[in-house]
Amino acid sequence: MKILVTGGTGYIGSHTVVELQQSGHEVVIVDNLSNSYASVVDQIEKITGIRPAFESFDLADPKKTLDFFDRHRDLGGVIHFAAYKAVGESMTEPLKYYHNNLSSLINILKGMQKAGVTNLVFSSSCTVYGQPDVLPVTESAPIKEAWSPYGHTKQISEKIIENTSRVNEINGILLRYFNPIGAHESALIGELPIGIPNNLVPFITQTAIGLRDKLRVFGDDYDTPDGTAIRDYIHVVDLAKAHVVAIDRMLKGKNKKQVEIFNLGTGKGFSVLDVIHSFEKVSAQKLNYEIVARRPGDVEKVWADTRFANEVLGWNAGKSLDDMMLSAWNWELALKKAKA
Repeated sequence: MKILVTGGTGYIGSHTVVELQQSGHEVVIVDNLSNSYASVVDQIEKITGIRPAFESFDLADPKKTLDFFDRHRDLGGVIHFAAYKAVGESMTEPLKYYHNNLSSLINILKGMQKAGVTNLVFSSSCTVYGQPDVLPVTESAPIKEAWSPYGHTKQISEKIIENTSRVNEINGILLRYFNPIGAHESALIGELPIGIPNNLVPFITQTAIGLRDKLRVFGDDYDTPDGTAIRDYIHVVDLAKAHVVAIDRMLKGKNKKQVEIFNLGTGKGFSVLDVIHSFEKVSAQKLNYEIVARRPGDVEKVWADTRFANEVLGWNAGKSLDDMMLSAWNWELALKKAKA
């Protein structure tokens, strides 16, 4: 089937395009390149031998989005990644996040209705849980007040999809994923944010390679074994494979409800210092880092209960933390070699 991947030149999107193409799907990418590069399409072609169709425009533009769906009425489904995603930035620029993340989703749903496209996989986040009362967190955990505007846009987006599905022929799978890291084994695609990274692992690798002077660790006074925040880190390729499973589930009519929700993680929590020590081990590099004050919007600890995704979706994460960190380092080394 032909699948639209919004944000398909971005980090998770590009890995998902690779997995879709290798599973036999035709892919159309839409991305405004606000945090990615058009050259990623070339890299995807190198990996798969297939060049995905690519259009660059802003999905927050209703006219351009509806025009796209007018021209692509043969889509089997949509995988929607395109959104701003930095928790810290959302605290200082909330209107930027509400406008972009919600407008783009609304325009896509309108386009799907107009074109008769019925299947949507939505890139949600564990941030919808806030700081859970019980860990590991299950899909039935209460949706608490979000700790950031970014997290709130994910909560609102989920509700928009659920409400729309009640009155339209739209199936949705909401994938609440935890912290994707790592890179493709080819080292041809990986996490490459424009400007200063907002996520931990690219900041680690950029510091080790000499692009950043020092890594800041936000807080060492949390109620965790070593005082640093705990997250459930998942390899980006494991995560990408889950999106293929999800879209195929709807295409084959295997979904049990019109809107289904799955946690995507490893089920294991690692602290920031755990991640740093794993990186130092696999790379043989000593990392320059310092402890600073907590960052607004960060929760203390969260990791997934993945049993529902394992048993019902039929998906499992396979990579270890060391695997993830080594792939991220190989990606950083490949970037340096390409620039040499």
